[in-house]
Amino acid sequence: MTDPTIRAIEQLEKRRYDAMLQADLAVLGDMLSDNLAYTHSNAARDAKESYLEKVGAKFFDYHAISNEDQEIKVFGDVALVTGVMKAEVTVNGTAKSLNNRYLAVWLREAGEWRFVAYAPTPVS
Repeated sequence: MTDPTIRAIEQLEKRRYDAMLQADLAVLGDMLSDNLAYTHSNAARDAKESYLEKVGAKFFDYHAISNEDQEIKVFGDVALVTGVMKAEVTVNGTAKSLNNRYLAVWLREAGEWRFVAYAPTPVS
């Protein structure tokens, strides 16, 4: 039987990826911590406001995302998610295929889980 917190984080990760695919700024805005540090596989970094602006403007236009080998570890109010994320995305008009190992961090803020950090590493 899976821990209820791990199940909740699994569902949040799925919801986050779905929102990225749909460019659903309302859902993303609600999920993201105001302290977001979103690092991209090219080492660029976004805060919450800049990430949402780029998704809304289709600077990041996600077409397909898959998540493999996901593992979730919870330490009190912090959840660490690791795995492999593969995606087809258009970045600033250029089509890209991503294949990244990643660390995603969720933080419980005022009783709610918020996405606070993302750090990918490209797989060669």
